[in-house]
Amino acid sequence: MKLSCFLLFLIVGFMPIVNGQAANIDSLIKLMESSAKDTVALNRMLVFSNNISFSNPSGALQLDQKTLYIAKKYHYSKVETDALNSCGEDYHFLGYYANALKMQFDALQINRDMNDLTGEVNSLSFIGIVYNELGQYRQALQYLLPAYNIVLKLQSRDIGSFTLSNIGDAYYFLNKQDSALYYQHLAFETFSNSNGSSGHLKSYILNHTGDIYAHLGKNDSALMFYRDAIANSRIKNDKLNMAMAELRIASLYKSLQQNDSSFYYAHSGLHSAQSIPSKRYMLYNSDLLASLFQESKKIDSAFFYLKIAVAMRDSIYGPEKFQQLQVLMLKEQQNQEKVLRQQEQFRNKIKYEALLSGLIILFLLAFLLWQNNQHKKKANNLLQHQKKMVENTLSELKSTQSQLIQSEKMASLGELTAGIAHEIQNPLNFVNNFSEVNTELLAEMKDEMDKGNTEDAKAIANDVIENEQKINHHGKRAGDIVKGMLQHSRTSTGVKEPTNINALADEYLRLSYHGLRAKDKEFNATMKTDFDESIGKINIIPQDIGRVLLNLYNNAFYACTERSRSTVNQQKSENHISYDPTVSVTTKKSDNHVIITVSDNGNGIPQNIVDKIFQPFFTTKPTGSGTGLGLSLSYDIIKAHGGEIKVESTEGKGSEFIIQLPI
Repeated sequence: MKLSCFLLFLIVGFMPIVNGQAANIDSLIKLMESSAKDTVALNRMLVFSNNISFSNPSGALQLDQKTLYIAKKYHYSKVETDALNSCGEDYHFLGYYANALKMQFDALQINRDMNDLTGEVNSLSFIGIVYNELGQYRQALQYLLPAYNIVLKLQSRDIGSFTLSNIGDAYYFLNKQDSALYYQHLAFETFSNSNGSSGHLKSYILNHTGDIYAHLGKNDSALMFYRDAIANSRIKNDKLNMAMAELRIASLYKSLQQNDSSFYYAHSGLHSAQSIPSKRYMLYNSDLLASLFQESKKIDSAFFYLKIAVAMRDSIYGPEKFQQLQVLMLKEQQNQEKVLRQQEQFRNKIKYEALLSGLIILFLLAFLLWQNNQHKKKANNLLQHQKKMVENTLSELKSTQSQLIQSEKMASLGELTAGIAHEIQNPLNFVNNFSEVNTELLAEMKDEMDKGNTEDAKAIANDVIENEQKINHHGKRAGDIVKGMLQHSRTSTGVKEPTNINALADEYLRLSYHGLRAKDKEFNATMKTDFDESIGKINIIPQDIGRVLLNLYNNAFYACTERSRSTVNQQKSENHISYDPTVSVTTKKSDNHVIITVSDNGNGIPQNIVDKIFQPFFTTKPTGSGTGLGLSLSYDIIKAHGGEIKVESTEGKGSEFIIQLPI
């Protein structure tokens, strides 16, 4: 541990002076050898080499090669892959693309063997940038896009920005500027939100974003990005991205025919590239200077820089690659000649075998047609059989559906029974009481008539008449209740009739309440109504709308019952808790609609099931307590009336069902 700390201290001390000082690199290598078994020290050395690779890739390569040697020796697989990638980047900066690809392909294989997704992303991205610089942009995307898919899977910002920028660079060279700009902006956003991204990457992204704006003719924006890249590169001592930015600015000024500025930045870019050295940017900057001097008629200077460009081009894309290309072209020519000979032989063979081939083809066609016909017959028979099965199943489903609907009707009728009994009992009590009173009054009237008291007899007769009117009123009331029960139980006629919606809503509210009270004597609830008397009668199927209202009332009272029970349990431990179960019903006329609102202050409906409550057979009640068809049938009935039904609920506070019916 002490050795690791000393190594870190030594690295920090060397950072300002390491460029071009081989003795310092050698000292670090010797220090690494003495701490070879310390993976922490090796990883810190990789971080350090990465930092100096932008200004001294040759020195960074020496450190990375030594790290790679130690990692292989002691079988540190993770350190080995990171060192391979780092060596590949050093070779890439120095213009040795073949070496770079070999290192990165080796790293990619080891990362995949270890199932190290982060390492795999790094390797794929490094391979992609090399292919971009070789001009193989579609080949680059074959590595970069899978790398970004892994980034999305890992949800890592620290490794995503480099990949995104290279994807944008590939699209830039493929002349897809919208896609290029999208990925560069996404790369910068990802970089800005990342804690561990390299400061060198910022200059890299800025340079490539500037390229896109320059291509789009937005020169001011391009220059802004390039200058930001230069400023950041100076802070990070990043000679590579500095050379890149200076080249871009020089090229832009040349296109604007501002040759003095172009000369300045091309010279500066060449100097930055030579200090690394970066053959690639030495090539580009010297090539640009040669062109500028040629336009200025300074042939000697143009020739001088042209020689530098030629030397760099030979170093990067030398005769070996040209020789490989010649070999490939020769092989391709031989393959073409072989194909031509085979085609000639094939044509000669066709002349001799044309008739036989034709007969064979006709036979095969006939056989295929016959076989196809047999398959069609089998398929038709199977379809007919399946059609009959589907029709039978559909018939059974319709029958079952009718039974379920009738079952739901009878279930709701059963819930009405107690309420109906209570409602009928009241008028029957009046009928019985007034009948008994009339019997007594008639007897008194008879006595008075026998006594000759005509006036008293007439007064008693008037009382009897009033009582008979009351008996008649309450008898009709009982008859209306029975009529409503019969309407509810029988199959709907489907015929709309003018109906007082306020009276219908009030009647079913009381029936539902008394039905629940009959089942649970301890339950009590406040019923609130607010009816708009201006509505009048509307055309509806009363038994169907009554069924909807009854279902909503029953659900509302059930919700209040459940909350009331839970509140009672809480009151045992917390005396201050109080709860007043309340069900409210309102009607309101709005334009050409009537709005009926049924609300309660029960437990409410959880948000994760609100969208499911109108589905058939869905219920939150315990098994045996509900069919799960009530709200589904209610939804269908309201839709059949051309209306809408919706629910608004807050868990723990209550629910509100809103029905909208056309007038």
